[in-house]
Amino acid sequence: MSFSELITKRQSVRRYESRAVEDEKIMQCLESARLSPSASNSQPWHFVVVNREPLRTEVARATFTEIKLINKFTLQAPMLVVIVQEKPKLITRLAMQVKGKEWPLIDIGIAATHFCLKATELGLGTCMIGWFDETRIKEVLNIPGGKTIGLLISVGYPPADYPLRTKVRKQPDSMMSFNKYP
Repeated sequence: MSFSELITKRQSVRRYESRAVEDEKIMQCLESARLSPSASNSQPWHFVVVNREPLRTEVARATFTEIKLINKFTLQAPMLVVIVQEKPKLITRLAMQVKGKEWPLIDIGIAATHFCLKATELGLGTCMIGWFDETRIKEVLNIPGGKTIGLLISVGYPPADYPLRTKVRKQPDSMMSFNKYP
């Protein structure tokens, strides 16, 4: 599949078949994330693959509340991936202080995108999740208190009838300009 086809096909999947994701496929997705660029090559991430019960269900339940059911679909996902932010290299930490930028979060976003694009190529569906109970997930997965969870990704096979949605995006002239800000 061409890159243009891949980015058209990648979408947030919120319904999954119950079948498990093969270890070989998840390893390919993790390798794609591992090879993604990061500031000063810090690679400030650790991927926790959660595919065993009852941990998977406990992590899924930490992505929604009874009041806010936005991520309840995670209960269907046979796998969740938790991306833990790791400490970047000293040079990156110094540059972050000088420039006031949070490069590890940007790096995690790039790595997550690589992961999701590879998953799409392999016929898997994914959804990046930013709404979750971090304290609960850290407790369930034994993540040290001083660590931060950057993102979660649900992973699984979308049902055969899952529609490829038309992407609704800003028009090009409203989201870009050349040589100066509008």
